[in-house]
Amino acid sequence: MKKLIILLIMLSAGQHGFSQNSEKKADSTSTLPKGVQAYNKVITDKAKSKSGLFTVSQVDAKYYFQIPDSLFNRYLLVVTRYLSTPEGFGRFGGEKANEQTVYFEKGVNNTVYLRSLQYKQDVRSADSMLAKALAGSNENPIVAAFPIKTTHPDTGNVVIEVTDAFKKENPVFSIGSTEKTEKKLTSLADDKSFIENADTYPINIEIKTTKTYTSSIASSGTITLRLNTSIVLLPKIPMRKRFFDERVGYFANKYVLFDDDEQRAQTKYIIQRYRLEPKDKDIKKYLNGELVEPKKQIVYYIDPATPKKWRPYLIAGINDWQKAFEAAGFKNAIVGKEWPEDDKTMSLEDARYSVVRYYASETPNAYGPRVSDPRSGEIIESHVGWYHNVMKLVQRWYMIQAGPLDPRARKMHLDDELMGQLIRFVSSHEIGHTIGLRHNMGASSATPVEKLRDKKWVEANGHTVSIMDYARFNYVAQPEDNISPQGIYPRIGMYDKWAVKWGYGYFPKAKDEFEEETLLTKMTTDSLAVNPKLWFGGEGKDEDPRSQTEDLGDDAVLASDYGIKNLKRVVPNLIEWTYQPNDAYDNLADMHKAVVRQYTTYLYHVLKYVGNNYVTKRTVDEKGIVYQPVPKAKVKAAIEYIGRQLFVAPLWMYPQEIDQLIALKREDQILDQQNQVLNMLLSSGILYNISLKSMQFEGAYTVPEFLNDLQQTVWVKFSVNEKQDFYRRSLQRSYIEKMNLLLLPKETEPGKALNTAQRSDIRLYGRQHILKLKADITKLMSTTTGLNKEHYESILIEIEKIIIKLDKPTT
Repeated sequence: MKKLIILLIMLSAGQHGFSQNSEKKADSTSTLPKGVQAYNKVITDKAKSKSGLFTVSQVDAKYYFQIPDSLFNRYLLVVTRYLSTPEGFGRFGGEKANEQTVYFEKGVNNTVYLRSLQYKQDVRSADSMLAKALAGSNENPIVAAFPIKTTHPDTGNVVIEVTDAFKKENPVFSIGSTEKTEKKLTSLADDKSFIENADTYPINIEIKTTKTYTSSIASSGTITLRLNTSIVLLPKIPMRKRFFDERVGYFANKYVLFDDDEQRAQTKYIIQRYRLEPKDKDIKKYLNGELVEPKKQIVYYIDPATPKKWRPYLIAGINDWQKAFEAAGFKNAIVGKEWPEDDKTMSLEDARYSVVRYYASETPNAYGPRVSDPRSGEIIESHVGWYHNVMKLVQRWYMIQAGPLDPRARKMHLDDELMGQLIRFVSSHEIGHTIGLRHNMGASSATPVEKLRDKKWVEANGHTVSIMDYARFNYVAQPEDNISPQGIYPRIGMYDKWAVKWGYGYFPKAKDEFEEETLLTKMTTDSLAVNPKLWFGGEGKDEDPRSQTEDLGDDAVLASDYGIKNLKRVVPNLIEWTYQPNDAYDNLADMHKAVVRQYTTYLYHVLKYVGNNYVTKRTVDEKGIVYQPVPKAKVKAAIEYIGRQLFVAPLWMYPQEIDQLIALKREDQILDQQNQVLNMLLSSGILYNISLKSMQFEGAYTVPEFLNDLQQTVWVKFSVNEKQDFYRRSLQRSYIEKMNLLLLPKETEPGKALNTAQRSDIRLYGRQHILKLKADITKLMSTTTGLNKEHYESILIEIEKIIIKLDKPTT
């Protein structure tokens, strides 16, 4: 017993001695490296410290990070967002201003370096010879250097001061340089910039700042912004990559892959997607085909600034994706929720939370971005941008496209239930982007046009196979079809479910991403062979007329004819439908412009058939060709459509009762549009494309056939309608002007050669055409009198001038 008491006394004395030594260590400066102070000289009694990812300490106006050894060389995602901006700045609270991936590294001379991760190249195996070569050519840039101020006496955590990194300008923690240039933000006003607050959480740090810049666009000479910077710890072990397949529409990060066993570097793309995995206990169930809940649910919160009546519809648009994730084997994988306003530990700017941010903006738009781990493509979070005036956009679309079908569309202020359903479809579209899906502008081409008028079919299947298309509303349906809103609104379709299955399916039996790529490539090939409607048409920016924005159906000519039938029903009712008390016809002017835009959209849908190819991306193991000319019959139908719907002036769009209220400028608009289309159709580029296809593909449209068909739409007998004849004469004069430019291109700059199209046979075809046209006009003139005959006489004079110049020998 006595020995035990003596032992306890000794232990007690030892503990007391350790505490005293710690105090001495904290106070002492004799053993510290040069420039490093005692801990309590830096983190004083005045310090306000918060524990989290790093301990963050504030001492007066200075801020310190205390970094543990375990977090050096760990990757951190830094996302800076606007908290608030000046009126008219064009950016809004919640929008992203900058994004970087960084890591802290212990450097020389008691310095901590902050490096920016440049993930542009990688090796297949870390043990490969090329891994050593790559390490010598991938030095990540140092973007900041911090002297070590002290170390914690107990934990050994390194302490650095970060005040200037956040208060002043730093490429990581501030606005991107491109953004500053666009907004004309120049020098930072140091005395008007400061750190507001810093909070730290288990996996992230949130720092709010106010920054003031001089600016030439501000009347005051300065612009003040409030920013929030999130520093989020990325997973130590990245999620398995999933390689992009251009036949499935995902956003992707590009990098170059080196492999000892390959004879060339490979360009690879990693798709962006959330980490969605079954719980360990459910893996067997998942592999047996049972729906299981994921380890971590995808959650989107609704900004509390959102008007309460629209929140349920935004949430419904999010939850609509649950059925797509079920195709990937997960139930309740994604959910929309109200923001818990009573939870003060949560921040809208916190990069751990995905949020639908509501902006008080006149911009008629919404967008769905993603923030992802550059190493794996794992989506960390998303802040959907929702502008208040997106409602103006969908109201305009719905009146113009669905007004003849749905009586609820026939007013400027839609009922809340209808507007809510329109919000729901936009919400679904934008959430699709945030889970990684790109636009699929080819989706609507999978639906036969006549099916869009089949009430039973379209209400069961929808008018497009993907919500990611810009296929707004079913403008093809006619009033007599009696189609309900179920067949008018877009919805998540078969392509969306298949794309989610492709991107989010779980394949644990594949040993790595390369084996998984082989599996997915075969799955894609097999799926497309069975169901060609799953074709991914891209962003609608290439030559394929099946992939266009705002179009419907598999036949642009037929769909556009139906669309114009509906526009002809809208126009006579615009005055009534746009009525609101005290409105100075602004509504009428706005909606009439919308009609003209819709008409023009139909026109250019059809024009894209001319001179272009169908482009179907395939692998070498997939049957079928990639490039195929648009069938001749479709191109001929397109030219005939232009003749009917444009070259016969669309006077129905400009009724006198509207013209006398808002001054429509009918003549200018019609003549300009006719001139622009002729300019396109008689351009050397279009004719050259047609000539190439006629040589490459048997039975393709030839240039003489095309010019003959175009002539038949322009050079017709004059009507008994003098208004139509006015436009027809102008159209024909424009035709001769275009032929003159084609046959006698303006002199090029000295030393500059003609382009490929001008050096081709196009001018020979043009000469044949102008000679034929001269003979045909001479016949037309023989049965014409008055002003129209004088018009033909002047045309023949202009043609003769062209022929003389063509036949004039060069000196």
